[in-house]
Amino acid sequence: MCGAVSFTAKDVPDVFGACHCEMCRRWTGSALLAVTVPGSGLTWTGEAHIRTLQSSDWAERAWCQRCGSGLYYHVTAEGPMSEGYEIPIGLFDNLDGMSLGSEIYIDHKPEAFAFAGEHKRLTRSEILSKLGVPEENL
Repeated sequence: MCGAVSFTAKDVPDVFGACHCEMCRRWTGSALLAVTVPGSGLTWTGEAHIRTLQSSDWAERAWCQRCGSGLYYHVTAEGPMSEGYEIPIGLFDNLDGMSLGSEIYIDHKPEAFAFAGEHKRLTRSEILSKLGVPEENL
C-alpha cells in the first residue's frame, strides 16, 4: 500500500484459494484469498521493511512494517508445501483470468457468506493431514 515493499513474481498460477481458518480471518478481516507462488519465482525489494511472525508451529506470516499490508503466508515446516508462498491476490495489479480453485478450513467458514461455483473444499483435518500436523498437538 505504501510502496516500501514490492515484489515480482514468476510462474503465478491463474487459480487462487481461500482459507477460512481463524488466523487468516483475523489477519485479513475475512477469508485469505491467495495464490501459491514458488519461492524461487519471487523477488522482493524493500526487504528491510518486511516483518515476519511465526504464527504457528508450521508457518509464518509477513507484512510491511510501514503500512501493515499483509505480504505472504509461508509454510516453514519441511515438506512439499514449504516451497510455496501464499500471496494475497489483492497485491497483484491484474487479476484478469484468475479463478477460485479451492477453499480450505471449509468447516470453519462463517455461515454469513459463501463463495459460488464448483471447486475443491477441504476441512481443517484434511489440511493438517497434508502438513503432517497431528490435530491433538494443537
